Amino acid sequence: MEHDEESTNTSGNRPFNEVLSARASRRKFMTGGLAAAAGSFILPSAASAKNKHDDDDKFQSRWDRDDDHDEDRWDRRDSSIEFEPVTVAQGNGPEPSISEDYEYQVLIPWGTPLRSGIAEYTGDPNTRPTAYEQENMIGIGHDGMHFFPLRHRGRNREGILAINHEFGGNSHILGKDSPESDDDIRLSQAAHGVSMVHIRKRRGRWTVVKDSYFNRRITPNTRVRFSGPVSGYEVIQPESEARGTVNNCASGPTPWDTYLTCEENFNGYFGDSIGAWVPTEEQARYGFSAGGFGYGWEGHSSDRRFDLAEAEISREDNRFGWVVEIDPMRPWLAPVKRTALGRFKHEQATVVVGRGKRVVVYMGDDQRFDYIYKFVSDGNWRAMRARGLSPLDHGKLYVARFNDDGTGDWLELTNEHPALAERFGYGDEGQANVLTYARIAADLLGATPMDRPEWISVAPNQDVFCTLTNNSRRDEPNAANPLAPNNDGHIIRWRDTRNHTGLTFNWDIFVFAQDTHGDGDERTFSDPDGIWIDPNGRLFIQTDGTQQKGLNNQMLVASAYDRGDSQDLDIKRLFTGVTDDEITGITVTPNQRTMFINTQHPGNGEPTATNFPAPTDGVTVPRDCTIVISRKDGGIVGS
Repeated sequence: MEHDEESTNTSGNRPFNEVLSARASRRKFMTGGLAAAAGSFILPSAASAKNKHDDDDKFQSRWDRDDDHDEDRWDRRDSSIEFEPVTVAQGNGPEPSISEDYEYQVLIPWGTPLRSGIAEYTGDPNTRPTAYEQENMIGIGHDGMHFFPLRHRGRNREGILAINHEFGGNSHILGKDSPESDDDIRLSQAAHGVSMVHIRKRRGRWTVVKDSYFNRRITPNTRVRFSGPVSGYEVIQPESEARGTVNNCASGPTPWDTYLTCEENFNGYFGDSIGAWVPTEEQARYGFSAGGFGYGWEGHSSDRRFDLAEAEISREDNRFGWVVEIDPMRPWLAPVKRTALGRFKHEQATVVVGRGKRVVVYMGDDQRFDYIYKFVSDGNWRAMRARGLSPLDHGKLYVARFNDDGTGDWLELTNEHPALAERFGYGDEGQANVLTYARIAADLLGATPMDRPEWISVAPNQDVFCTLTNNSRRDEPNAANPLAPNNDGHIIRWRDTRNHTGLTFNWDIFVFAQDTHGDGDERTFSDPDGIWIDPNGRLFIQTDGTQQKGLNNQMLVASAYDRGDSQDLDIKRLFTGVTDDEITGITVTPNQRTMFINTQHPGNGEPTATNFPAPTDGVTVPRDCTIVISRKDGGIVGS
């Protein structure tokens, strides 16, 4: 999104390109890869046999492994990538393209009803859903998602698909540039948030189970509650009035089968209705502006929550920018904003279980020159839940600093640090302020500004990967680090000490996207965004931005264990989207034979660009939708 390309970081912290330059001057990039970083990265061997149709019970849960992980004991299942790739010539049309070894199905486009009596919105530009209808149908801006199997009903054939709806402009949703009534605002709001949708596979096709007990929409008007260190403190009061979630980007599942949805560009939904608002330092750091992104929600006559000029709701802005936990199996429970994870523009919340069965959550703040964070729970997650405590409410939040020598440090965001105590105050209320204004706290600690940290995924050998989409504002090139500006982005990886719970790490670069642009190269990509690593070590890369050679945005597959030069990485293109879309969101059934991904804002909402998923006729408004991917031979997706 173009809003991610802005920067509100004026801290002056040492930029990542300077660190990378110093690091690169000591050795050639990727020669020896991460193994060269203090000898701490051990390359596991991978089996080369072709995929077999393993039974489901052979797929060990990723949550069930030894506390003290031994990287030589990781699951050595086949990680081969043998499909026929999509060519450049195939990947630039108004319709998706997929490897000839695969097939796809369109599922739950914007406007798919979840209840009987609600007509599907098919993209007719002359009609739009009512607000009530939109509250009972799939929203817009499909992004992060997760498949929760219903085990008693066939865990690979039926489940709940939790899906985020990141954003959708007024012209797309309303058919006009600005809302003209409260009903228009309510319709716009109803298209945002999260969907929980019960889906089932029958006769080889996935369909929505309409009227299911599990189907529900969470919108900006849904009642929510706060939990954790910020709950009860002035900075988010009156807490009892808290409602809604917005700009839900990527996501992550927890070991206890709940869904974490992440609020990213929340600032854009606020505006100033009368021209009297002046931003505070805190609001400026989070990018609030008088016009927002043009949604016009501040003009609602009876709901002034999004009006920055309204003194009585002056803390409403602090009630957004959190990670929100939703229980897909218990739809009567209100979503919970977990404040211990900090407030910033969350791209994703990637959960792993570390030493002592403590929960570790990795998170990126998706804006130019912002930071990478992690949270570590205080104790064993099972023991904490048995005592009635959420592991996401009790723990420590850290921000990353990358050092010249290939090492890094996790800096704790705590008001026990003198600089943070002086800025935010002492005691529990001071810590609540630290977490609410995590960006400013990270500035003061000297965290490393990054090139738009996006999705994060963890490989079976516990390497952690993060996509850095791009940074056109990097302006200090040198011979050892020529990526200035960094127009195409790159992927960084690191290994934490003490099985994710330590305070140090070793890092290096996995790939520079510009190194994939060779003549005739069928693996070319730019602007990496979504990323996911399967239990076999296959790394799926999704893109959001202008691609080389006229390609549409795409999804590619590589090996997370590759340690070669980035110009020689084995990368294959599995799927390309449609004109002007973004490929995002990724989840699989437990047996890995069905994958769900999303195309977001196809054609940027313009029927003249594409009508997908409807037949190309030059009339129908294109609609965000989910793409169901499977191998024609029934094998594991990515193989």
